[in-house]
Amino acid sequence: MEKNLAKTYNPKDFEDRIYQSWEENKAFHAEVDRDKKPFTIVMPPPNITGQLHMGHALDQTLQDVLTRWKRMQGYSALWLPGTDHASIATEVKVVEKIRKEEGKSKEDLGREEFLKRAWDWKREFGGRINKQIRKLGSSCDWDRERFTMDEGCNKAVVEHFIRLYNKGLIYKGHRIINWCPVCGTSLSDAEVEHEDKNGKYWYFRYPAADGGEGIVVATSRPETMFGDVAIAVHPSDERYQDMVGKKVILPLVGREIPIIADSYPDPEKGTGAVKITPSHDPNDFEVGQRHNLEQLSCINPDATMNELAGKYQGMDRYECRKAWVNDLEAAGYLVKIEEKVIPTGECYRCHNVIEPMISDQWFVAMEELAKPAIEVAKNGTLTHVPDRFEKIYLNWLEDIRDWCISRQLWWGHRIPAYYCDDCGEMVVAAEMPKTCPKCGGTHFHQDEDVLDTWFSSALWPFSTLGWPEKTEELDYFYPTDVLVTGYDIIFFWVVRMVFSGLEEMGESPFKYVYVHGLVRDAEGRKMSKSLGNGIDPLEIIDQYGADALRFMLLSGITAGNDMRFKMDKLESARNFANKLWNASRFTIMNLQDEEGNFRPMADAADGIETLALKDEDKWILSTINSAVAEITANLDKFELSLAAQKIYELIWNEFCDWYIELVKARLYGDDEEDKKVCRCVLVKALKDMLKLLHPFMPFITEEIWSFLPKEENAAQFLMKESWPVYSEALRFPEEEAKLNTAMDAIRAVRNIRAEVDAAPSRKLHAVILATGKEAGYMADGCHFLKNIANISEITFIDSKDQVPDEVMSAVMNNVEIYVPLDDLLDYKAELERLQKEKARLEGEVKRTAGKLSNESFVSKAPEKVVNAEREKLAKYEDMLAKIIERLPIVEAKVK
Repeated sequence: MEKNLAKTYNPKDFEDRIYQSWEENKAFHAEVDRDKKPFTIVMPPPNITGQLHMGHALDQTLQDVLTRWKRMQGYSALWLPGTDHASIATEVKVVEKIRKEEGKSKEDLGREEFLKRAWDWKREFGGRINKQIRKLGSSCDWDRERFTMDEGCNKAVVEHFIRLYNKGLIYKGHRIINWCPVCGTSLSDAEVEHEDKNGKYWYFRYPAADGGEGIVVATSRPETMFGDVAIAVHPSDERYQDMVGKKVILPLVGREIPIIADSYPDPEKGTGAVKITPSHDPNDFEVGQRHNLEQLSCINPDATMNELAGKYQGMDRYECRKAWVNDLEAAGYLVKIEEKVIPTGECYRCHNVIEPMISDQWFVAMEELAKPAIEVAKNGTLTHVPDRFEKIYLNWLEDIRDWCISRQLWWGHRIPAYYCDDCGEMVVAAEMPKTCPKCGGTHFHQDEDVLDTWFSSALWPFSTLGWPEKTEELDYFYPTDVLVTGYDIIFFWVVRMVFSGLEEMGESPFKYVYVHGLVRDAEGRKMSKSLGNGIDPLEIIDQYGADALRFMLLSGITAGNDMRFKMDKLESARNFANKLWNASRFTIMNLQDEEGNFRPMADAADGIETLALKDEDKWILSTINSAVAEITANLDKFELSLAAQKIYELIWNEFCDWYIELVKARLYGDDEEDKKVCRCVLVKALKDMLKLLHPFMPFITEEIWSFLPKEENAAQFLMKESWPVYSEALRFPEEEAKLNTAMDAIRAVRNIRAEVDAAPSRKLHAVILATGKEAGYMADGCHFLKNIANISEITFIDSKDQVPDEVMSAVMNNVEIYVPLDDLLDYKAELERLQKEKARLEGEVKRTAGKLSNESFVSKAPEKVVNAEREKLAKYEDMLAKIIERLPIVEAKVK
């Protein structure tokens, strides 16, 4: 085995190897352990159709940080993985595969054969995303991996359906639903994406049946007029009070429809009169229910027009719209057209415009289920991070409609409802009944529809732990602690998990909902195929390593907000890993002898604070100790980005840039006992920092850890080690102040050097005027100034009267540092520079003066150009005068 880290940091050398070792040794597995507190996160199950994208990478990394941190804190930490069957998305993929390879439709195959192909597809491609998730370092318990259509989850879905049905909370109804004509299935309200689009309002006159003027109505969807059954006006609208109860004629169709009074129309909008089409608008459906109106559907499920549309039958809805409007205009019924921004609903999956339709569907009655879900948010049992998302959660629940849960698909959990072939009686049961309770018949067929994917996902926090069985895992790990999710699926998933968990388990399924935003491109645009701006996480991992990607994502995120993916931040994260690698390699090298064996270290069995520590040792131990408290507090408050930044600064600034430099002289010195102390502190400091960094960058920390000396009772892996805990014994405020003063002084001298471009190798003499506590600090820390700032001599003075002539100075708190110019400048080199500059400037003066003495140039050139040359001449003459003034002084110094 190698004795030290490789010379060059290359994550490809160890990331896959380490993950394989973790997995083979069951390092992620969580057991029921009554001696430990449980910590549980259920992974939002990615679709089996999915491939890892940057949103997944962020989501996974956030969950992994929390899980690794809690595991190190001593919790039995379960991060439960799994995948979602994704009804619509998967069925589309399988249908397309069959069409391409066999030229057949799913109907050609039949349901049973199609489902065989779907399961084959799942076996072939369904595990792809989980393999990709492993590349990120996700420490989920793969032994407990679940699938939303596995046997246990299916049992839970059926049980939940039956319980809700028996309580009257699931019903089958003839109601208006959202229909996607492309996917060929109903959608819940949450599955409809709303977007404002430019459109038109057409104003048509409906003539009165009694020969009067009639009424003008505006519509954005003229093709639905064939399904009109009434015109509604507000009862308080004086314009139409005399018309209520009368009838108008549907233009060109000739069918008479009544004018009714209802509270739905807004007298301030359009003409105040609204056409009522119950089969094609949810608001019109409600009006129709109140007035017992007929329901006429004029659009087919594939969005073509049906026989009610007459000669337009068979046309696509938009093709019909164009032809119908032209005919109405030609017949004189079109009054005017208005350009308007119109809210449009689209299918979340295929992004085609949905069609409201009346259909026999299954629904969950939401009013009673929503009440406890509202209460847990209001009473603080459920907390959203950040809390502004609670308002969105509550608004959704308080305005919720019954949830349409049936889908006209084959892939999914089939609805457990059975119909008697003899009398039509419906029975909801876990299995097909043997006899009909009504007629005694023995032949049944099952409902053709499957359940909305989110119906099974809603049970995920407890179905995955064994429910409806009362398992030990369910008792121990439920309720879970944190749900990490993007703000885009609060309605789809979070709300439904909460009311389902409260209904079946009597408790909210989690205590916290940590909401994160989207990962956008560097310009702030959403990553998409159409823009071609997507960034493949696997390619980034291949180039930079998983740790760099994770750290970049974490350091750029704040809860609830979108972040921009920037390559310079990724480079910065990679540079950070490289810096840590090199510092660790230096440390390990100084722990070992020539044969690669560990040199002796001081015995810290009674506590490292009992050793003969130097000021810099106490400073680094105290600094790390304070960081432990701050970082732990940040993680407790889900401030992951702040925690990452503090770890970065601790490792890069305090340890790499300062402590290692401060102790080099001791490591290379002759005091063997002090070397033992120094090695002990180096190991303690590096180990604590690796522990703090591990949840964020698990691979590099685990690899470095494997090369460090271990105690006899050490865990097999760093990820199983204990999280550092703040200790009052390691608080050294005096030494922190002393070292911070010394470091400020070193920075000040470096800045003075930089101002005059003095090489770091030049030995300097420093004159220091210090008062208060800082006087003592500077006296104690002057050896740091000498060693690191390359100061050969330090003189302490009591007043400014003792400050030498010709110095450069820096002022700090109660400290003033003066460095003589004679030390800073190489006068011989300065003389050569001045002479060269003098010759150059003399040439410029001669050239410019010659140009201006040329009468032709001055008279013919634009005034602006001539003035610019005059300004140049004045500038060169001024610079030359200063050089000539400085030259004798420097010549005297050289002599």
